Amino acid sequence: MQTPIGNKIAAAFVKSQRQFGPALKTSTNPHFKSKYADLANCIEAVIGALNDNGIGLMQRTYECKDGVMVETMLIHESGEVMECGMLHVPATKMDAMGFGSALTYARRYSLLAATGLAPEDDDGVAASRKTEIKSTVNENQVADLMAAMDETNTLEELQKTYKAAYAAANGDPAWQKKVIARKDEKKTQLEVK
Repeated sequence: MQTPIGNKIAAAFVKSQRQFGPALKTSTNPHFKSKYADLANCIEAVIGALNDNGIGLMQRTYECKDGVMVETMLIHESGEVMECGMLHVPATKMDAMGFGSALTYARRYSLLAATGLAPEDDDGVAASRKTEIKSTVNENQVADLMAAMDETNTLEELQKTYKAAYAAANGDPAWQKKVIARKDEKKTQLEVK
């Protein structure tokens, strides 16, 4: 039986959801030649907003003989918990790789379902928006915010500046891609320090 959702975590989750970034499909499935949002992209799209609103992300695993069972849980700093239900994914092979692959798949889809996030295909979005008349991006503002990302000294500062730059990209896929690339580059530099 699931724990009832408390008022504090409910309010914090709604605020978080307004701040979620996109889970871009940047990984390629070699078998089907299709793009998908990997687990890291999905977590990155939500973790900053959740944490900024006092919510921690946890994914429990449960014993299962033919695959994996995962449950995404959101834990508020007040102690309130949002249990998001269990997801069972069968393993295609009964070896470590088969179970590992099933676990990654289950964690990704459990997280997407729990947060209401839908992966966004950067190429597909660009193609579907070709009929748009004109970009509404203030290019100077986005450029200034990207420059501000370069000047950040901590991952926390970078995350805040990145959110502002991404929002300023105003849904323009080309600018979103530039902002994400700049953020990833700076994140790598900060992690090396």
